Amino acid sequence: MARAKRWLLLTTAPDQLTAEMWQDILSQQGIPAAINPQDAVSFLGVSNLPCRIMVAPGYLKKAKEILASLQAEE
Repeated sequence: MARAKRWLLLTTAPDQLTAEMWQDILSQQGIPAAINPQDAVSFLGVSNLPCRIMVAPGYLKKAKEILASLQAEE
């Protein structure tokens, strides 16, 4: 039986909207990224609590570089 991929913690966004924005940016760069499902509360609306961003193995370094470049622009 094949073992499932283990996603790796990239960072924690301050809220769900930021997490979704970062996930979208990473996806546009070809990096498989997801918001940790336990952190997003869709049935109650958008969560203002921190949300963890997860990336597929092998993409952690590149994803960190992309997020660092975003923060440098601010």
